[in-house]
Amino acid sequence: MSSITGQFLIQRPRFNHVYLENSSFHLPKQVQFPVLPLNSDVPVPVGSISQFGSSRPLVCKCASEKLSGSFERDPGQEYGLESNQRVKQRKASIVEILKQSNSILPHVVLASTILALVYPPSFTWFTSRYYAPALGFLMFAVGVNSSEKNFIEAFKRPDAIFAGYVGQFLMKPLLGYIFGMIAVTVFRLPTPLGAGIMLVSCVSGAQLSNYATFLTDPPLAPLSIVMTSLSTATAVFVTPMLSLLLIGKRLPVDVMGMVSSILQIVIAPIAAGLLLNRLFPHLCAAIRPFLPPLSVLDTAFCVGAPLAININSVLSPFGLTVSLLIVAFHLSAFIAGYFLSGFVFHKAPDVKALQRTLSFETGMQSSLLALALANRFFQDPLVGVPPAISLEQSEEGIFAHQGGSLSEWIRYS
Repeated sequence: MSSITGQFLIQRPRFNHVYLENSSFHLPKQVQFPVLPLNSDVPVPVGSISQFGSSRPLVCKCASEKLSGSFERDPGQEYGLESNQRVKQRKASIVEILKQSNSILPHVVLASTILALVYPPSFTWFTSRYYAPALGFLMFAVGVNSSEKNFIEAFKRPDAIFAGYVGQFLMKPLLGYIFGMIAVTVFRLPTPLGAGIMLVSCVSGAQLSNYATFLTDPPLAPLSIVMTSLSTATAVFVTPMLSLLLIGKRLPVDVMGMVSSILQIVIAPIAAGLLLNRLFPHLCAAIRPFLPPLSVLDTAFCVGAPLAININSVLSPFGLTVSLLIVAFHLSAFIAGYFLSGFVFHKAPDVKALQRTLSFETGMQSSLLALALANRFFQDPLVGVPPAISLEQSEEGIFAHQGGSLSEWIRYS
C-alpha cells in the first residue's frame, strides 16, 4: 500500500482535538501525532491510518488549546444560561397568572357585593356615567381577542341567532309574567311590584352576557354579541309592545338613545379591538395578558356600584321578597335557555357551548334600561324596585357572580 500523506495546519506546539473533514476515517487510539513547531507545514504519513479506514487523502484541522477551550462551557456561562432560563420561566408564569385571572371573577364579584352592602360609599362614586365606558372596555377586550372571521362565522348561524331572539323576547317575558303574577297573588305584594318584574322581562339583553360567553366559550363570543345587538336594536319596537301586552301601558322608548347606546357600548369598542388586532398584532399580544385582570376589576365596579347606589330599594320592606322572586326569575330563565337550546341543537357539534351562550342570552337582561323606563314613565316608585334589585342580579350586578358560578357548573356537568 502506497504511503499517503496529508497536510496538517498546526497552530500550537501541542493540540488537544483533531477534527476530520471526512467522517469515513476511523482513527485508532494508538495513533500518535508528533509535536510540531508553531504554524509549521509538514507532511505527515498516515499510512497507519489508512489500514483502518479509507485510503483517500486525509485533511485534518488541529484546533489549538486556546480554540478548543472555547468549545468547553464555562461554569460562569452555565450560571448565566440558567439564570436567563429562570427569568424566562418567571415571566411565563406571570403571564399565565394574568391570563387565568378570569377564574377568580366569581370570588371578586362576591367580595364587591359584600363590600357594597357593608360600606356603600366604597362604590357610590362609580355613578351611571361610568357604566358605558366600563362595559365598552369589556367589549374592547372581546374585540382584541377575536377576529373578523369569528363574526362572519356568527352570521352563518341564523338558527342560533333566532333561537336567542326567541329566548329573549318570548321565553323571558313569559317567565316575567308568571313571576309577576306570583308576586301579586301568592305573596300579596303591591301591584306595582309585579309590574316592575314584568317590565324587567320586556327589555333587551345585557352586554355582560357577551363577556360571560367570552369567559366560558371565547369562539362563541361574536355570536353572543350579534344576539345582544339584535335584541337591543329591535327593543325600540318590541319593548313597548310587550309592556302594553303584559302591563297594559305602552312605554315609548328613545330610539336615538338606544342606537347611541349600541354604538358606544358594543360596536365602537369591538371595532377598535378588531382593528388594533389586525394592524398591530404584536401590540395586542403585549397587552392581551393584562386585559383579564383589568376586566375582572371593571366587572367588580359594575357589580358593586348599582348595589351601593340602590341600597335603599334592596333594604326596603319588600326588598327580601322581591329579591328572592328576581333570583328565581333569572335562574329559571338561565335553566330554560340552557335545556331548551340543548333540545333544539342536540345535533350541533358544539352543543354544550351553544347551550351556555343561549343560557346567558336568555337569563341576563338590561335592567338599567328597565330602571330608566320605570323612573320616567311610572308615577309609583315601587315599579322601580324590581329593576333596581335586578340591576344587581342581572346585567351590572350580583348575578354576574351567580352567572359565573352557574357557567362553571354547567360547563363541568
